[in-house]
Amino acid sequence: MTEATRLDAAHARMEAAPEDEGARLDFYGQLAASELFLLLEREAEGERVTPRTFDVEGQAFVLVFDGEDRLAQFAGGEAPYAALSGRAVAEMLAPAGLGLGLNLDVAPSAMLLPSEAVAWLAGTLGQGPREVETKVRAFTAPGGLPERLLTALDARLASAAGLAASAYLVGVEYESGAEGHMLGVIDAVPGAEGALARAVSDLLQFSGLEAAALDVAFFRAEDAAAARLARVGLRFDLPGPEVVRAAPGAAPGMDPAKPPRLK
Repeated sequence: MTEATRLDAAHARMEAAPEDEGARLDFYGQLAASELFLLLEREAEGERVTPRTFDVEGQAFVLVFDGEDRLAQFAGGEAPYAALSGRAVAEMLAPAGLGLGLNLDVAPSAMLLPSEAVAWLAGTLGQGPREVETKVRAFTAPGGLPERLLTALDARLASAAGLAASAYLVGVEYESGAEGHMLGVIDAVPGAEGALARAVSDLLQFSGLEAAALDVAFFRAEDAAAARLARVGLRFDLPGPEVVRAAPGAAPGMDPAKPPRLK
């Protein structure tokens, strides 16, 4: 039995409270944010992948696992796979009308998501962040946000290893008179801004909170604004970059600008 994962924990909470909408949304949010290993029929050809499919009562499913060891356990040894985010999996499968089999036979989070659930997930994730420009009047200490959202934000940023140095959650007042909350990200890796903004947007989509909003802005550590954020903000430290694994089939899907395509 492999060690329990965040996805196992989210699945257990959902199963223990089937009427709890928040627990269900939390599971889908965790699924979208997780790195998944998609079982392939053969090695990937560039950015094109051919998932191994299984029919269950007339519905075609592909299989994903939230650990390489779990995929190997299911396959009975080494097998070709593509490592990609749950978001990328949903966006790839939804147009093809494919269902998703998660951790089948190898973990307590084993379940089948029919094509309708995959399409719903992809549609929800499609409501991504919008880029706007506005001037800030003042940063203030954050307040009024539920503990559940703060815990989820901490976990989401912890999964963004190597994409930035740190982040500060603050209250914000804009020159337009609008007020809200902002996550100020410090020293983001060039090109990672979109991925970080999407991660926060996805978190809010699955928060279950009405009118949840959290702006995301990017600063360098030497910016004067960074010092202002540090004085009043709630700090989150992101882990350093993970060691990149060189494994067969692992490349497709790792570049968010080039999602894999079904062959």
